[in-house]
Amino acid sequence: MLTTRCIWQQAEHNAFTDLIWFGQALWCVFREGSAHVSPDGAFRLLRSADRGQSWHSVALISARDADLRDAKLNTDANGNLLLLGAGALHHPEQHSHQSYLWQSGDGYSWSAAQPVGEPDIWLWRMVWQQQRRLSPHCYAVGYRVGPDKLVRLYHGCSPLRLTPLADMLSGSYANESGLLFEPDGTALCLLRRDPDHGLFGQSKAPYTDWQWQDVGCRIGGPQWLQLPDGKLLACVRLYDEKVRTSLCWIDRQSGKLTEWQTLPSGGDCSYAGMVLRDDTLYISYYSSHEGKTGIYFSELNLPAH
Repeated sequence: MLTTRCIWQQAEHNAFTDLIWFGQALWCVFREGSAHVSPDGAFRLLRSADRGQSWHSVALISARDADLRDAKLNTDANGNLLLLGAGALHHPEQHSHQSYLWQSGDGYSWSAAQPVGEPDIWLWRMVWQQQRRLSPHCYAVGYRVGPDKLVRLYHGCSPLRLTPLADMLSGSYANESGLLFEPDGTALCLLRRDPDHGLFGQSKAPYTDWQWQDVGCRIGGPQWLQLPDGKLLACVRLYDEKVRTSLCWIDRQSGKLTEWQTLPSGGDCSYAGMVLRDDTLYISYYSSHEGKTGIYFSELNLPAH
């Protein structure tokens, strides 16, 4: 059974979410600002100690010199909460964008922004992978903003020391992504392209050679996870007929996407966070189907695997 409710609508524009389980609570982060693109974009962080029944604002992160966009949450080996986001710089004479990392021990007090990656390459999301006999390594996919389009994979023993590993794709305007590692170490990437169909990519270590398949449709704001039975479940924006946010299966053999469950949504929407606890899937996303953009939270009991 699917249940959905709006959990935040206080700013003029509320969008671009992520979700994580941290410290026995759900944490949701999103951008709030005066418009979809505006100089006052900041990150609002909400916490729920009762699995999404009630939410409370615990932090607001802003920057004087940038519109902050597309926050993503993660943790590190020391138990800290990490927040990755991009700044669209107010004074782009040298560079237009820079990715930043913030760190927190409790989710309430945050470090100053620390630049990561390369200027003008928008790091989308960090993923940890346990390497054999080595400490976990952090990986992130970024895309170049501006001319000379490319998608680049970064890695490092620390998210503060990410270095380029491989250029995964060039030419078309590929940008937003989801990155997963399978138990055997295979890397999987779900990639948005505009205005083309999305791509499903696979690569074996050391992740310098990628094979791509067309998912069969245009997608936006991809996020996904691997279920205990190995199935790949994504949450994306779909553009055919009515624009909407939907849960979709990804076939790892063909790369094709199959819509499964449409979430209450429409218009300016998508950019989901996903957390799986036992057989319950928790999803954050934003939508404008009820007029003003708001942050929505869905709870879905998954079928037995």
